Amino acid sequence: MLYIFTGDGKGKTTAALGTAMRATGEGRRVLMVQFIKGPWKSGEDEAHKNLAPHFKLVKMGLGFVGILGDTLPRSAHERAAQDALAYAAGEAAGGAWDIIILDEIHNALHLRLIALEKVLDFIRNAAGKTEHIILTGRDAPRELIDMADLVTEMRDIKHPYDKGFKAKRGLEY
Repeated sequence: MLYIFTGDGKGKTTAALGTAMRATGEGRRVLMVQFIKGPWKSGEDEAHKNLAPHFKLVKMGLGFVGILGDTLPRSAHERAAQDALAYAAGEAAGGAWDIIILDEIHNALHLRLIALEKVLDFIRNAAGKTEHIILTGRDAPRELIDMADLVTEMRDIKHPYDKGFKAKRGLEY
């Protein structure tokens, strides 16, 4: 089954992590590959170790692309996203994972760091080797939404950031 968590609201990665936690509690094996996210620390960086060997988190992104002080060339971000997808494809081919999560993949697509056709190839190839694939991030492309079995859109209605509050460690990252 293909799951999509998208939208401009908070909770996409959180929903994927909640699914992972629930699945590992039933003995399933879950791989999460993070696109975009990478250089900064977040709560899941430590928490995932407590769920090993059933849960593995691999951060492969290089951070925000072209904003908030990013000085890396675009080509470095493109290579990181392509490497992340290739890594996930290799892991899927091995058939060891019940669930594979591609976190922030929609953002990588929206930023044109990777081609949609490559993601579609991944889904087609992984579908017979893993039970569930979860894709997260803003701006899910229509093609993925149309082929998904479950789509949840997180919509921003109200957020403390709107009042000038910064993201809180352990809650939002």
